[in-house]
Amino acid sequence: MIEFEADVPRWKQVADVIRERIADGTYPPRTRVPSVIQLSAEFGIAQATAQKVHGGLRDEGLIYTEPGLGSFVAGPRRPPSEG
Repeated sequence: MIEFEADVPRWKQVADVIRERIADGTYPPRTRVPSVIQLSAEFGIAQATAQKVHGGLRDEGLIYTEPGLGSFVAGPRRPPSEG
């Protein structure tokens, strides 16, 4: 799954996996995504790398963080209202 010798940084590879899981419904809207510690264990990456995964997905608007509760898949976006 993760090619450690690849030209693509590990955090981007893991972010791609999580993005795919969001897209295919494995992680539906408003459900918790794996924590930094869980990502680190699942993919064999450093926690700092897993933090980059979360940060990248947050920057894309795919996940949001509730302090003290964890990170969750963002819900579907509503189209802008016409008028």
